[in-house]
Amino acid sequence: MNLKAILVDDEEKALKSLQIKVKNLFPEIDIIAISQRPLEAIDLIKKHKPDLIFLDIEMPQLNGFDVLQQFEKPEFEIIFVTAYNDYAVEAIQCCAIGYIVKPIDDSDLKTAVENALKNIKLKNSLNKNSTLIENLKNSQTSDCKIIIPSQKGLDFIKIDAIVRCEGESGYTRIILNNGKAILSSYSIGKFVKMLTNKNFLLVHRSHLLNLKYVSSYLNEGYITMENGDNLPISKNKRQEFIEKMSNI
Repeated sequence: MNLKAILVDDEEKALKSLQIKVKNLFPEIDIIAISQRPLEAIDLIKKHKPDLIFLDIEMPQLNGFDVLQQFEKPEFEIIFVTAYNDYAVEAIQCCAIGYIVKPIDDSDLKTAVENALKNIKLKNSLNKNSTLIENLKNSQTSDCKIIIPSQKGLDFIKIDAIVRCEGESGYTRIILNNGKAILSSYSIGKFVKMLTNKNFLLVHRSHLLNLKYVSSYLNEGYITMENGDNLPISKNKRQEFIEKMSNI
């Protein structure tokens, strides 16, 4: 049984290009509707109940996030399309939702779609979409969450609850303020991309910390966290660390 998809982009040329690429690369996906108008797209999604939506972010009247927020329980998988907006990509990455950057590269499209198809099989879409909606509503607070793939499945953790992240052989151990730890299949680099703009700083190639939980800095080149952990800090990161701590 083929999967149903809807494509939404206000740019006609971009929409047609994406339509051709999806048809050529993924014959198992039926494109049941396309739209250049966000309000029309909402009606199409409600009517056809697609499995997958390709959704442009920057559109007139309503942007892609506005469209998503019109659905109380969005169970469809989403691949956002963007011309690279830092805030947009940051929000999407935090929720482990797929995105592709214009102009669309075939390999990037394949990766995003293959991940989306896996999520459809695992029925992960609802939780991820709901978390993104919650984060958009709480974008000015400390209540934003991050989705962490772990051995058990997906953990939904408030960013403010993360004390630090430590890279371990391609994995990352996340230490929380309640003393618990989560081992994620994401590398430390993935968390750097997601958390650097959230008051976190990579102080060493294996250590990403939440500046909120810093207790002290030792001249020998170590940082002490409020939970008692001592972390090394690279020489080339010390000035940046001191400047950021001064601005908290």
